[in-house]
Formats: sequence, C-alpha cells, structure tokens
Amino acid sequence: MKNSLLQGGVLALGLLALQAVAAVAPDEAAQLGARLTPLGAEKAGNADGSIPAWTGGLPTNAATVDGRGFLGDPFPGEQPLFTITAANAEQYKDKLSPGQMAMFKRYASTYRIPVYTSHRSAAVPQAIYDAAKQSALNTQPVDGGNGLTNFADSHYYAFPIPKDGVQVMWNHITRYRGGNARRLVIQATPQTNGSFTPVQFQDEVAFPADMTALDKEKSANVLLYFKQRVVAPSRLAGNVLLVHETIDQVKEPRLAWLYNAGQRRVRRAPQVSYDGPGTAADGLRTADNFDLFSGAPDRYDWKLVGKKEMYIPYNSYKLESPQVKYKDIIQPGHVNPDLTRYELHRVWEVVATLKPGERHIYAKRHYFIDEDSWQIAYADHYDGRGQLWRVGEGHASYHYQRQVSAYAVETLYDLIAGRYIALGLKNEEKRGIEFGFAANGADYTPAALRNAGIR
Repeated sequence: MKNSLLQGGVLALGLLALQAVAAVAPDEAAQLGARLTPLGAEKAGNADGSIPAWTGGLPTNAATVDGRGFLGDPFPGEQPLFTITAANAEQYKDKLSPGQMAMFKRYASTYRIPVYTSHRSAAVPQAIYDAAKQSALNTQPVDGGNGLTNFADSHYYAFPIPKDGVQVMWNHITRYRGGNARRLVIQATPQTNGSFTPVQFQDEVAFPADMTALDKEKSANVLLYFKQRVVAPSRLAGNVLLVHETIDQVKEPRLAWLYNAGQRRVRRAPQVSYDGPGTAADGLRTADNFDLFSGAPDRYDWKLVGKKEMYIPYNSYKLESPQVKYKDIIQPGHVNPDLTRYELHRVWEVVATLKPGERHIYAKRHYFIDEDSWQIAYADHYDGRGQLWRVGEGHASYHYQRQVSAYAVETLYDLIAGRYIALGLKNEEKRGIEFGFAANGADYTPAALRNAGIR
C-alpha cells in the first residue's frame, strides 16, 4: 500500500512538473496554424470583411526592392477610402485610441488619419513559426511575469497564445526582427514651428544565435545586443551606446555602457533604462520609449483588456520612400499626414499601471498591439496627475523580401509642449536596413566601444 501511495505521489509530482513546463496545453498550441495564424492572431477576417482573412502575408516579391535596400510600395495605386479629421472623429471614436482623439483636439486643423484598404501583410520565415510553437509549449513566466524561463531555445514570440497583459508585451519585446540588422537613421525633435536639426545614428542589433566568438555561458540570459553610434551633428559624433538586453531583467538587469568621445572614456550607464533620458532626444522620450516599449516590465501592473478593431498605422511605405525628403515628413506638430497610411486591424489592448512604491514619470500607459506582427501600434502615456501627456505611434512597414515587420518611423507626441520626436527615418540615407550581417561577440563588449566611437 505504501509503495502504491509513493508511486502515485511520484506520478502526481511528475504530472505537476510537466504542467509547469508547458505554457499552454498541446491541444491549445495546436490552434497555431489552424484557427489561429502561426503567431497567434485570428486567421479569420471580421464580420463585414473590412478586415480580411490572413492568407500567409505578402509574398517575398510583392514589389521591387532597389539596390540600396529601399522597398517599393506593393499598393501604389490605392487611394484612401475616407479620411478622419477633427470634424468627424467622434463618428469613429470606437476605433481610435484616446491619444488619437487628443491629437485631433490639439491639432484640429492639420492632424488627420487617411484610412486605406486593410492588408494583412505580416509573415515570418517557417523557422520562426516553429520557434513560436516551441515558445507556446515551453516558455514560462518567472517573478510575476517580469522574466522568462525555458525560452533560450526559442528566442521569438514568448507567448503566442497570451494569458495576460505582460505576456502580450513580451511578444512585442521578443518578436522577430529579421536576425542581425543595422541601419543609418535620423532622429528629429522639431520645434513648434517645425524647424529641426537631424541627429544621425548608426545602430545595430545582434542576436546570440546569430553571432560568432560569443561566450555561451555569459550570453545565456541575453536576448539581444544593441549598439548605437551618433554620426552627426559633430558636437555629439562619436558617442556610442552599448546595451546587453537580458531575458530576465530582474534577475540580471539590462547592462549598458556609454563611450563619450570628448572624454574618451567608457562608463556604465544604468540610466539607460526605465525613465532615463533617451539619447539626444531633447527630453522628449524616455529610454523605455524606444521601440514604443523596451526593457523590463517590472515597475508596472499589466492588465489585458482584450481585443478590439482599430485604425492603426500600417503598410507605411510612403514614409520610408527615398523619393521623400526629411523636410517633407517633419512638419509643425506632427508628421505630414499626406504620407501616412492607416488601416483597420485587430489589436490587443493592454493597460500598465505603476506599482505602489515604484518610480516612473509615466503613471499609466495604454498600449494597442497589432495581432499579426505583435508590434505596438499606439502607446498613450499619462502623468502622475492622470493627464494624457504623450502619444506614441508606430508606423509599421513590412519588409516582404526578408519576411519581417518593422517601423518606418516611431513618433512620440508631447501634447503639453506641442513638440514631438520622430525616430527611424531613412529616406535620405545611403541605404535601407541591412539584414543578416555577420556579428562577432567581441564587438559587443565595453572594451570594443572605444574603437567604435572613433570619429
């Protein structure tokens, strides 16, 4: 009898262990690629057909990519179905964010949302779909969702079938970015009259699985390596930021270093996190505003509100066309709406509330995340008084030739100051995003920063 009880207890413990390993049950994970897309979105369109069914995304030859890597527009002849303005915004309020409604109020005569036919463009390579399936079966949250375990073999889309708000945010953080990638981009912080001095960055992201000469033990908790060098203006040129972004940032916080070209010194940079100031951002964004949200989620409680249909920035090929100049995009108050494109898509809605005793300049944050790509589309930020302060927009474009979604530009509008920041513009640069470059682990160490910052 004792042996039977013991064996039964061991069996029960074994079953509990198996349940602890699996993030979702196998039959639930089997929905990926069936009722759901391989990344967890609803395959079906909506009832009236204004959101189509997902049929695999754009083909890799959807349009011509020029010799510099700039994307051709797969929808060149399309015109807006209608345009939302301050005059008719109330009519569409249920499909707009509070931030968009505030933008119509703040810039009543100039801000508008041109709405086009919806295209579910997003797709990723089959190997990434397979990784997302493994994540669904294996990845577990730790420390209340602030870190991940059993994720190292996947490294993409931690929770394609999310159960709460922080899991949705982890999908944005761990989404596929096309492997190692680098780019030359412009950041603009225009004055209220639209005048601006562009800051040029050369930044790159590299992933442990795609790197050589890397210490596997030291990189076991690293999600990605990020390096950013300021190229212009001359007063900032040569400054370099290095970030080791960790998977469990509570167990092992983000590691960051700055090389100051004027001082020729490398220093630890703990301020490159949370509400630390963004690089050369004129006080208009925080460190964790980069990529609409980045870094550790531990200072907030994350509530999953659910899903809804919204008009979000999508297929923003005009905004990264090499035929367009920066001065054509950057205008007083907001980017040029003649170059934007919005479509009706389903989004996940998540509200982040600052935990008692924690510190951040944003007391509440409201996110809307595209179901197909897991990229944040909108981000509304509230101050400690509960006032809507900053409104973020991620103008998404899909790099069909590489099967990866990205941002043509990220914008963050300060409703109080009447200014904004636009990051990621590439239109006048020598080339577009360079995917798949060879990354060496030795280039992502503090010791390597001095050489990276040579002017």
